[in-house]
Amino acid sequence: MASASRNERDEGVEFYYESDGTVTAKDLETGLARGGETRAEALAQLAEVIELHEGGGESIDDPDAFLEEELGIDPDEIEEVPPEDHPEFMK
Repeated sequence: MASASRNERDEGVEFYYESDGTVTAKDLETGLARGGETRAEALAQLAEVIELHEGGGESIDDPDAFLEEELGIDPDEIEEVPPEDHPEFMK
């Protein structure tokens, strides 16, 4: 069985240090990445994203109430974007 070289890893986490001083953590298995002010913060954010990606988390019963109460966004002021104008990852 051949072993993978260091550049061919497909699991684990890589950290990238950005020019603005922040850190990005990337999960090599899923390709998901999140950033933060520190490695610990980036890793915590990444863990949350992976959990959501794998079906974890809580569902939102009332999306409009969530937007208004949790994020301070008035749902009536949101403009709908036609699906053909969505970025590729949302199609």
